[in-house]
Amino acid sequence: MTTALRRLRNYIDGEFRDAADGRTTEVVNPATGEPYATAPLSGAADVDAAMAAAEAAFPAWRDLIPAERQKVLLKIADRFEERAEELIAAESENCGKPIALVRSEEIPPMVDQIRFFAGAARMLEGRSAGEYMDGFTSIIRREPVGVCAQVAPWNYPMMMAVWKFAPALAAGNTVVIKPSDTTPASTVLIAEIIGGVLDELGHSRGVFNVICGDRETGRLMVEHKVPAMASITGSVRAGMQVAESASKDLKRVHLELGGKAPVVVFEDTDIAKAVEDIAIAGYFNAGQDCTAATRVLVQESIHDEFVAALAKAASETRTGAVDDEDVLYGPLNNANQLAQVKGFIQRLPAHAKIEAGGEQVGEKGYFFAPTVVSGLRQDDEIVQHEVFGPVITVQSFRDEAQALEWANGVEYALASSVWTKDHARAMRMSKGLDFGCVWINTHIPLVAEMPHGGFKKSGYGKDLSAYGFDDYTRIKHVMTSLDG
Repeated sequence: MTTALRRLRNYIDGEFRDAADGRTTEVVNPATGEPYATAPLSGAADVDAAMAAAEAAFPAWRDLIPAERQKVLLKIADRFEERAEELIAAESENCGKPIALVRSEEIPPMVDQIRFFAGAARMLEGRSAGEYMDGFTSIIRREPVGVCAQVAPWNYPMMMAVWKFAPALAAGNTVVIKPSDTTPASTVLIAEIIGGVLDELGHSRGVFNVICGDRETGRLMVEHKVPAMASITGSVRAGMQVAESASKDLKRVHLELGGKAPVVVFEDTDIAKAVEDIAIAGYFNAGQDCTAATRVLVQESIHDEFVAALAKAASETRTGAVDDEDVLYGPLNNANQLAQVKGFIQRLPAHAKIEAGGEQVGEKGYFFAPTVVSGLRQDDEIVQHEVFGPVITVQSFRDEAQALEWANGVEYALASSVWTKDHARAMRMSKGLDFGCVWINTHIPLVAEMPHGGFKKSGYGKDLSAYGFDDYTRIKHVMTSLDG
C-alpha cells in the first residue's frame, strides 16, 4: 500500500491553483529520501497570472499610508507566532531539519524580522527639503519600485522568504515569490497565512503570490515584462543568469549569492572557546549557509592543537532524525547536494588529510558526517569553492599579512570572522577583510537591525536592516517654483 502524496498548489490572486497545464514535480523529504508531496511545475501561463495579479494589486497597496501596511505586517507576525507549530512541521519536512532547532532558531528571528520591517514601513525618509536654486524648493520622495519577482533558496526556505517579502511589502511593493523546487511546502503555507491576513484587513490578496517551479519558472519570472525588480538568493551561477536576464529590460536586481567565509584564528585565542563556537557555526544547518564557518585559517603556532580540538568537536557533533533534540543538524537538502559534497571529498589532493568524518551517514536520507580536512593549500579546490555542506577546512598561516592575503584570496566576499584578544589586530583585520560582514570572536549571529550582504561574487544589495528596506524603494526628486 502506498501513501498518497500531498498536493501543494500555487497561490495566485488569493486562490490556490494547480499549474495551468497540470504539470507537477515530486517533493522529497531529505531525511528519508522519499517523496511526500507534489508541487506545480509552473509555466508561462502561471507566471503571467501571478504577475497580472500583483500588478493589479500594486496601485492600492502603494497608495496605502505606511501605518496601514504596518498593521498588515504586524498581523502577519502575530499569525506566524500563532501557527508556529504548523510552520515548524512544514519546514522540517521541507528540509529534514531538527524540529527543536526550527522552533528555537528560526521562528523567533523570523517574527522579529517581520516586526522590524513593519516599523520600517513608517520610515520612508528622504533628505530634507531645501532651496538649491534661487526661487525653487526641492524635496525627495521615496517610493516603492513596483512588482517584485523574488526567488528563495532551499537552505532556509521559510526565513529567506521573510527576508524577501517583508521589506518589499513594507515599502509598498507587491510580490511574486518562487520557492526552490525542492522546498515549496513552507512558502505555500506562508501564502495561506498572508492571504488570510490581507483578506481579514480588506486588502487585495494579489499583493502576495506564490508560484512553484524550477529554474525555467524562475527565468520566466525574471524576464517577464511586469516586475520592476528581481531578487534572488542562490548560487553564483543562478545570480549571473538572473543579472543577464534582467539586463534585457534593465530591471533592478538584488543578489545574495554564495560565500566562502574565512575564520582567522590567531595564536592568542582561547582555543577551547573558539573551537566550540566555530564547530557550531560550521556545522549548523549541515553547513548549508552562505556565511558558515567552513574555511578556517589558524596561526601555525597553535595549528596542531586547534586541529586536534576541532576534530574532537566534530566527532562529538551529531546529525540525525528531526525529532532527536540532541542533534545539531539534519540532512543535506537533496541528492544532488549530497553528491556535490561527496565529490569535494573524493577529489581531495594527496596532501590533504581527513581528520574527522568524510562520509555519508545512515541508510536513508542525505545525511553527511561532520568533517574536518587539514593540510590544505590556498589554491585547492575545496578552499576556493563553496562546498555547502558540513565540511570545515583548515589552513596554517605564518603572520597577519599572510592570513589577510589568504582570507581575501577567494572570489566570494560575504562574511568573515577574526579571533584574537588583541584589539588593535582585530581592528586592522576588520578593515582589511574584504567581506560584507566581519565578526570578532564570534561567527554567524545576525540581527534585524544590521545589514546582510556581500561583495564580489557574493552579489550586491542588502538583506535585513534599513539598508535592505531601502533596496526596495526608488528615489524621486520633486522641484517646485516659489513664484506661485
